[in-house]
Amino acid sequence: MGLSTFRGGAHPYEGKELSESRPIGKIDPGDELVFSMSQHIGAPATPVVSVGDEVKMGQLIGEASGFISANIVSSVSGKVTKIEPRLLSSGAKANCVVIENDKNYTPIDGLGQERDYKSLSKDEIRGIIKDAGIVGMGGAGFPTNVKVTPKNEDQIDHVIINGAECEPYLTSDYRLMLERPEELIEGLRVVLSLFDNAKGVIAIEDNKPEAIEKLSYLTESDPRIEVKRLKTKYPQGAERQIIYVTTGRRLHARLLPADVGCIVDNVQTMLAIYDAVVKSTPSMTRVMTLTGEAMADPKNYLVRFGTSHAEVLEAAGGLKSEGAAKLISGGPMMGMAMYDLNTPITKTSSSILALSEDEVAANEPTNCIRCGRCASVCPCHLVPQMMAQAGERNDLDAFQALNGMECYECGTCTFVCPAKRRLTQTFKQCRQAVMALNRKKQAEEAAKKKAEEEKNNTEDKGKEDA
Repeated sequence: MGLSTFRGGAHPYEGKELSESRPIGKIDPGDELVFSMSQHIGAPATPVVSVGDEVKMGQLIGEASGFISANIVSSVSGKVTKIEPRLLSSGAKANCVVIENDKNYTPIDGLGQERDYKSLSKDEIRGIIKDAGIVGMGGAGFPTNVKVTPKNEDQIDHVIINGAECEPYLTSDYRLMLERPEELIEGLRVVLSLFDNAKGVIAIEDNKPEAIEKLSYLTESDPRIEVKRLKTKYPQGAERQIIYVTTGRRLHARLLPADVGCIVDNVQTMLAIYDAVVKSTPSMTRVMTLTGEAMADPKNYLVRFGTSHAEVLEAAGGLKSEGAAKLISGGPMMGMAMYDLNTPITKTSSSILALSEDEVAANEPTNCIRCGRCASVCPCHLVPQMMAQAGERNDLDAFQALNGMECYECGTCTFVCPAKRRLTQTFKQCRQAVMALNRKKQAEEAAKKKAEEEKNNTEDKGKEDA
């Protein structure tokens, strides 16, 4: 079996040996859980509970407020004590429902009840996925019910499980492929039941041979499912790369995977679909990797949404005696540094990474030496050197002309830069600025259109009165 890959990319230190060989543990939450209403891309959910309400485990506490939005359910039973803005690990604040945990974990009626998805219609399955509040748990947080409801479902010919897990140190998806393989495959079959013309592909990097072997064995008699072995390289697990190496099709920033006939979900998202559809269990938990050279006991843990990062770290054994130089939410390539652990676990919280050395702080950036390494590794075939120059001049038009909006901030260019330039940070700021300008223009155009309509209506009414 040949190895599939893409042009560009890099080979950072993997660090997966710290946690990959140990079974998933479980961490119980503390007395207070904080449920952000913004755990996904799109509009925040709207709280449907009030202070003083008693809630049950699995109960809806935040309702999707738009097409691109997602429900939020409580992972515990208890009493709503506050609804207020709270700090998130990203550094932003969001409206949150705070629940006092009664430690009884009283479930809603029917929670965990098994059902036969084959007896359900496609619309019923999509409705269950929507009600369960499932989003992409690989980091993006895109509402899954929107993803599995494309405009032309007959054009979907690939449903891909992204099992690459290319981000260094993270091993939660790997452990789930080993510990819940049958359920993962059944989750894929649930999604395949929505698309009559699709085949299923489980794409896994070749540094996970045990997972490849197990899933290949379990699917060898299923003609609709294939396990595809990928070359270990970062960012092999990026959506565009996983689609390219699986189908040969190229995706750019203005397209969705469905536009090229693909549905892509990561391992935890597919298992969340299985839990919701087959086990009547909405999205309430995820597996996180607690790892790094400064972590006392690196391991993966099943945690409930709303639990504090600080509580999770303490329950997992904390840090080594010498402490950590840096804590990151997520992996070292695309994660964000954490300055406050008193923030809640959300659907997209993949890891707490404790590093014993802060390489970013230890290396001051110098002038670009025009070596071209950034361009050679960029998986989007961009020219980061020129994009950075445009960004430093705050020339957003030039940034866009250089296709800067195609960048998805994988960090590969920053990783290989010998001058230690903060390329990815520059691109992130530029992209945010461009999107803010676009939103402003759209709002101004909408306001202008509305004013013209009101003016026309007034003139028409005047003519009628005359």
